[in-house]
Amino acid sequence: MVAVVAGPDAGHAFPALGLAARFAAAGDDAVVYTGTRWLADGARCGVDVRELPGLVALPGEDDEDAGAKLSARAARMALALAPELAEAGVDLVISDVITRAGGWAAELVGIPWIELSPHPLYEQSRGLPPIGAGMDVGIGVRGRLRDVALRVMSAPSAADGRRSTALARRSIGLSDVPEPAARFVATLPGLEVHRPDWPARTHVIGPLAYEPTDAVFATPDGGGPLVVVAPSTAKSGEADLGKAALDGLADLARRREIRVVYSALTPPPDNAATPDAFVAGTARQDEVLSRAAVAVCGAGHGMLAKALLAGVPVVTVPGGGDQWELANRVLRAGCGVVVRPADAGAIASAVARVLDDDAFAAAARGVAATNHATVDPVRVAHRTLDRASTTRERRTARASD
Repeated sequence: MVAVVAGPDAGHAFPALGLAARFAAAGDDAVVYTGTRWLADGARCGVDVRELPGLVALPGEDDEDAGAKLSARAARMALALAPELAEAGVDLVISDVITRAGGWAAELVGIPWIELSPHPLYEQSRGLPPIGAGMDVGIGVRGRLRDVALRVMSAPSAADGRRSTALARRSIGLSDVPEPAARFVATLPGLEVHRPDWPARTHVIGPLAYEPTDAVFATPDGGGPLVVVAPSTAKSGEADLGKAALDGLADLARRREIRVVYSALTPPPDNAATPDAFVAGTARQDEVLSRAAVAVCGAGHGMLAKALLAGVPVVTVPGGGDQWELANRVLRAGCGVVVRPADAGAIASAVARVLDDDAFAAAARGVAATNHATVDPVRVAHRTLDRASTTRERRTARASD
């Protein structure tokens, strides 16, 4: 049995569900531990979905403290999850990169685990500026010195994180450093950046798309190009994106023929203007993107990867977190435009620019084509299990000699 562990945010739960469904399709028993919001989705994707124990903050815990979630709370949750893994007979755990409890619980039980990054690899490299800065690699002596200086400036925070991790792991009887058997990076190779120190046993597996519904968007009336607006589901996303995009596109629709689909888990803002050719709701994003000419999104990896996988260029309105990094990677790849902060006029101008220049769509199709260079995560997981089994057999043989 394979267990996939991820937090309740859609940007992490959806890739976990998508990956588990691939294991189920290959004939493996799969279970997903995540937030209760997604328990009913198990029947849709053919896997068992269970509540991840310990997600609710205890009295005295700051639910907004990301550092604590990656250390002390991860340790507490690992202790709660470990007995469930053992009782269920789980053979392999795949743990979301920010839901560390999954991997740590696997170590407590003594089973192999794989770390899952549902986005590009964000581990710092000796050949890159700090991840999150949105910067390209420095060119020439001055550029390399800039990157070195920035890495030095960010090093103390990284060291603090490692110390907190080590302390939390020692508190539950684990070694200082997590020990995944492999890593999955669930992105398009075209969204990755070259690094001279790519970690061993780290595999780019392509985006893990998951649709929480089978509904399909109706086609808005009219014959103009279709624009898909998808506000971010992340807490760090640009909160004004939905209203600004709709206001801007309503104005643009008065000057040229366009159709707009607003795709979100929640309704559009009540005070937003809307074009005449307009549809809103929750339906399959992969299907509507197959008909789209451009997508407006917050640069969260989930929607960004869906759009580019469909060969659709993007107008990104990034918020915090990794969205600024991803938006700038898209900009450098030539398959999108960045608007920051959210501004109706700027979004409308950016959409018009993308629609009028075929180079953006061509670049998006180029990024989509890189998906052929990914590896099958199910096959890698099976090899990982085979290696773990061989290792156990050798240890048993040596112990009996």
